[in-house]
Amino acid sequence: MKARLIIGLFLLCFTAKAQLSWDGQVSGISSYSPDNAYSLFLGARYIPALNYTHALDSGRRFDFLASANLSASTFIDPFDSTSSNAQLNPYRLWARYAGKRFQLRLGLQKIDFGVATLLRPLQWFNQIDPRDPLALTNGVYGLMGRYFFQNNANIWLWGLYGNEKRRGFDLLNTNKDIPEWGGRLQLPIKSGEIGFTYHHRNASANALLDTDSLDKIPESRYAIDIKVDQIIGLSLEATYIQKAESAENLNDINHQQLINIGIDYTFGLGNGLTLLTEHLIINSNETAFETGNTSHITALSLSYPLSFFDNISTLAYYSWTNETATVFINYQHQFSNFLGYVMAYYNPSQLIGIQQNDFVNNFSGPGIRLLVVFNH
Repeated sequence: MKARLIIGLFLLCFTAKAQLSWDGQVSGISSYSPDNAYSLFLGARYIPALNYTHALDSGRRFDFLASANLSASTFIDPFDSTSSNAQLNPYRLWARYAGKRFQLRLGLQKIDFGVATLLRPLQWFNQIDPRDPLALTNGVYGLMGRYFFQNNANIWLWGLYGNEKRRGFDLLNTNKDIPEWGGRLQLPIKSGEIGFTYHHRNASANALLDTDSLDKIPESRYAIDIKVDQIIGLSLEATYIQKAESAENLNDINHQQLINIGIDYTFGLGNGLTLLTEHLIINSNETAFETGNTSHITALSLSYPLSFFDNISTLAYYSWTNETATVFINYQHQFSNFLGYVMAYYNPSQLIGIQQNDFVNNFSGPGIRLLVVFNH
């Protein structure tokens, strides 16, 4: 049904003259991680995109985007064995109707908001890994509308359907057969902005508990996020997640609170050294705001532009609960026609607090990664 509706909108838009364009991104990646069974990894990805735009008048337009994710990868245990796979999946597939102060977007799309960068309690609808320089993420199927007021305030409303994967800090999958819905109010304040967000879904614990009877667990989410830029940048992102009290065998996760505090500042050293640090507190218990089952994660990012074409950055995460650290160093160079990256990393066997996705293979232990990107 989703595909038929979007295809119908696509065919309708070609009844009038419009602008049609084609672009895409090609990337090749290789990595070496000696602590893994398959220590060598080779991968390639192509994300082509078909863009359509039709201006209805001076203030209204109709857009359509169709994009695919074509990938192939090989895992290699030198002198022993290999494992290869290839996939073709939709990446984006949406139609949008927009005016001067509003837009409606229907289909497979990216929905992203919030003020945190590294540890993100509000990462409800995507899988962006801060270690991925391409910021790739799966989308969600749904309808989203936004309205922009004259004072830069804006309101978001959405309804989602057909999505079941866990996203962000989800502990449970989503029941894809029951619609999700929610909204967001974003307001300007002195030297920054504040946002209030709500979302409702039905979660499924079937995969977690190996059962088929816990697939309709009502869940409500409430969030507030604040960003203020004075001499330094200050941010707060907090989420409260409440599941139905009747959810059997889920007592320890019926109530969750996630609070992230961030500070960023650019030092006047050389070309400008940017520091960003965030601290995340995660609490999960049977009753609301109960203490005792709490974990802490600290993240630190440093970025320095060596020249107009070169940049070096580092990310570090530390889980105070597990006493484990993650370190990621990235050197980027802009060539005339493509981007090149050299990355070194160390990942513990269990990562907590860092979003992982289906696009980046983050191997445990030490390693090095090479990435080449061409955009056309």
